Amino acid sequence: MIEAPAAGAVPTASLVLGNTKHRSRIRQSRGERIFGVVNVVILLLAVAITLFPFVNVVAQSLSSEKYIDFGLVSVWPRGWDVSTYGLVLKDPTFWINYRNTVVYTVVSTAVSMVLSTMFAYAVSRPELKGRKFFIGMAIVTMLYSGGIIPTYIVVNKLNLTDTIWAIALPGAISVFNVLVMKSFFENLPDELLEAAQIDGLNTYGILLRIVLPLSKAVMATMILIYAVGQWNSWFPAFLYMDHSDLYPVTVYLRNLIAGATGAQDAGASADGNLTQIGANIKSVTMVLIVIPILFVYPFIQRYFVTGIMLGSVKG
Repeated sequence: MIEAPAAGAVPTASLVLGNTKHRSRIRQSRGERIFGVVNVVILLLAVAITLFPFVNVVAQSLSSEKYIDFGLVSVWPRGWDVSTYGLVLKDPTFWINYRNTVVYTVVSTAVSMVLSTMFAYAVSRPELKGRKFFIGMAIVTMLYSGGIIPTYIVVNKLNLTDTIWAIALPGAISVFNVLVMKSFFENLPDELLEAAQIDGLNTYGILLRIVLPLSKAVMATMILIYAVGQWNSWFPAFLYMDHSDLYPVTVYLRNLIAGATGAQDAGASADGNLTQIGANIKSVTMVLIVIPILFVYPFIQRYFVTGIMLGSVKG
């Protein structure tokens, strides 16, 4: 039998609800309210400062040339004009360079992830002989580098110029990313890895079947970092590629900004040199370049903070 509550007794749910209401009625102190307002104002200013350049570029890409020349375009387009988008999209050089950017980004990111993951997992294992030496050598490269000329000589001697490997290999491993991944791998339970080893998995089997499935957050974060870095990169291609049909789209944009006048350097369309079409040509190209990143980032963003934070627990 279910007994009825005694007279005057207060049900547990009512107590919890009453305590919740009581806590919600607790007023913030004046200092806390001021702190909250100041925080909101600072964050809004930071967002405005961060978004203004991008919004200004988008507005210029949709504005008429005369308004841009007189500096009248701020955050809203003036004299709507989208004809430049059509001119850029008709330019075959733009699409060739855009395709190159996609290929370079995919291949470079894949190479970077494979090498960084293998190195980070190896140095994360305490049983690795010379572990501290390898970590120290990696950290040294963060402080010192050979420089542009020695790197170019090495790439040239290896006959990598005018190939995708000149872009993918020299900067394949980011030591900072390796250290983040190493810290993440060190946080994985040792008992789990030992159990997998007892079950007969070798080092590669443990990495592929145990470690990587548990490391989706940090892996997605590293893919985003490597991909965005490669997508925005222009100098290695400018340095190692001798033909315009091998350039990524960022070099195409660089030539427009630099005011190149040759069809081979700046990219010419059937309507004439793109650098002489309108003042918004650079803004249009920048918007077209950044669109893929804007579409990809929201799908990876939820992993980004988690991956960075989890990989930063240990030093």
